[in-house]
Amino acid sequence: MTTAAVELRRFGHDDLPKIRQTLLDIHADAYADEMDNEFNQRFPWFVDHWGKHPGFSCVIGYEGAEPVGFAYGAPATPGREWWREHLKVAPADDSTFAFSELMVRHKWRKTGTAERLHEALLADRSEALTVLLVDPDHPKVQALYETWGYRKVGNRQPFPDSPNFAVMLRDLRASRTDQNGPA
Repeated sequence: MTTAAVELRRFGHDDLPKIRQTLLDIHADAYADEMDNEFNQRFPWFVDHWGKHPGFSCVIGYEGAEPVGFAYGAPATPGREWWREHLKVAPADDSTFAFSELMVRHKWRKTGTAERLHEALLADRSEALTVLLVDPDHPKVQALYETWGYRKVGNRQPFPDSPNFAVMLRDLRASRTDQNGPA
């Protein structure tokens, strides 16, 4: 399989009822060895939580009819950007897209699919920044996000049973300028 064989499809808030089970199935496959973890078992709650946001955006990759991975998130509520506590000075434009999940089934890992899903989700965002959390038990994942333009700004444990995640921030406008030349 190649990344060229993976077709990317966009979905929004109104599409959640028809894509919800697909997201759950991909998660169950991607975390098959870790489903005894109570935090991973709450994934349906996270899908519903993010999906109810009117600005929810999702990209799902398909090879033929088979879903291979997804990325989703939603705009952060203005004035409630929780990443601020990790910076001495917030950027003048602090509009933020909260990148919640990126998951690729095992068979399609290391094919470039994750980066394609990630970039497709962020491609048309109007926000200045994107923020995400990375489990520190996965340093290769954190290093991958760093190659995609993120920088670690702190740590955060959003739930008592969650990891103490690395908080990673990316300037979307700078990323667009790097890719397209000066704006």
